[in-house]
Amino acid sequence: MQKRGVVVVLSIVATVFTVLLGAGLQRVLTSPPPSTVQVLTYHNDLARTGQNLDEKILTLANVNSKTFGKLGFLTTDGLVDAEPLYVSNLTVSGHSRNVVFVATEHDFVYAFDADTMTQLWRVTMLAPGEIPSDDRRCGQVTPEIGVTATPVISLRDGRGVMYVVAMSKDKAGNYFQRLHALDLASGAELPGSPTTIEATFPNLHGVTTFDPKQYKERASLLLLDGIVYTSWASHCDEGEYTGWVIGYNAETLKQANILNLTPNGNDGAIWMSGAGPAADAQGNIYILDGNGTFDEKLDSCGFPVNGDFGNAFLKLSLQAGKLTVADYFNTHDTQVQSGRDEDLGSGGALVLPDLHDASGNTWQLALGAGKDRRIYVVDRNDMGKYTHKKNAGIYQEIDHVLTGPVFSMPAYFNNTVYFAAVNDTMKAFSISNAKLVSTPASKTSAHFAYPGATPSISANGTANGIVWAVEARGSEAGILHAYDAGNLANELYSSSGRTHSRDAFSDNKFITPMIANGRVFVGTLTGVAVFGLLPPDKNAKKL
Repeated sequence: MQKRGVVVVLSIVATVFTVLLGAGLQRVLTSPPPSTVQVLTYHNDLARTGQNLDEKILTLANVNSKTFGKLGFLTTDGLVDAEPLYVSNLTVSGHSRNVVFVATEHDFVYAFDADTMTQLWRVTMLAPGEIPSDDRRCGQVTPEIGVTATPVISLRDGRGVMYVVAMSKDKAGNYFQRLHALDLASGAELPGSPTTIEATFPNLHGVTTFDPKQYKERASLLLLDGIVYTSWASHCDEGEYTGWVIGYNAETLKQANILNLTPNGNDGAIWMSGAGPAADAQGNIYILDGNGTFDEKLDSCGFPVNGDFGNAFLKLSLQAGKLTVADYFNTHDTQVQSGRDEDLGSGGALVLPDLHDASGNTWQLALGAGKDRRIYVVDRNDMGKYTHKKNAGIYQEIDHVLTGPVFSMPAYFNNTVYFAAVNDTMKAFSISNAKLVSTPASKTSAHFAYPGATPSISANGTANGIVWAVEARGSEAGILHAYDAGNLANELYSSSGRTHSRDAFSDNKFITPMIANGRVFVGTLTGVAVFGLLPPDKNAKKL
């Protein structure tokens, strides 16, 4: 399950400088040049690498406390837990704009001009007479649950569509989970939208039924081959729940497929600290599942006899049009891990590009880590399944290098993987001979408290690689860090220190920074903090 969150008390971090900057924002800011960058899904791509390789403005030379800082703030109703998304050259009200999209726990979705920071539209996901869900007596998402998961955007056929899952309840106490399809230019619901999430799945006793009040959509949405995939988390492991993956046709919003990962057991929810299911070029989906029932009795193909895959590293695929578990890896001590709540499901899966070993062999790999502090690298064509012998089937396991559990996901850039575990430094692991080098190539001086950090990468091809991460600090102001991707010991920028009064923002957890066209967007308790290169007449004042 998710670690029970401490209710975050909003610190008043706005300063006179910020107010004045916001009031005169359009007068003093110089708009960035035209953009071609698109950030349409969580962590930039289906592999969930977190890398934007088309960043031509931010460089190793100009990201520093003198020339880089907070430019302004996009104010919203409700917490921003979802990663903001970005579309370049979108026509809104007859004008071509670069647009940043923000979803909130108060069940609103916003569109802002990414250059001027002007609000373009705001729409509610609530039906008449409804309000956002209460927190279901669980401090993980509080005080209300609306839009938690990062939406996904399609630019098909020249028409922009955003897919959003929202939770709500009515005056009678009924709870709803709905999938919405919004027109990007206006926020209007498209034909057939929204659709209510409903599902049943067969088990040995009949069927198990999806109960909307027992779940939240925490993991980000995945759009793959015309299907929008949703996956479902519990509320603090309370009540009866199982592991659901439900897909919807992106054109019609009709239900396309259903898979339950623990149909004859319990638990096994999917949340991954907000990371989304990853996918490879062959159309396979990769998920780290939460603690739950795993059948140690296997069938002749090495799969759990009752179809219960709790606490597993899973590969899902469509077979004869039906979503199914195509392969998996589970640790030899999976029952112990689930019993201790030391599951894999707290981390997100990352699909690596094809790698070559010293003999010229090509390897297709994925990796992830969870609460047991081990990095698991799997062969996507033979994940290893389950054995009583100590993880005998795993492609690579790295122990004793992460000093805390993982409540985040790694990033990939330039043959390097970046992890930031709880109460640990961020560490860069090089890839050599198609394996991670177990000794980090570099690490930060800063330690990241709970929940650690999910890094994002900006670069211009392989040049000017910068690793961005948000350090959560509970009720204190959060810290945005920028590091040289080639050497994490070289910190380029921190929003703390001398720039604190200028660059402060309220803290939130599971926040993944989004970088596009010279701007860095960071979700907070009350909106999105926007960072970038400071205007020339402002960048040297009051540091």
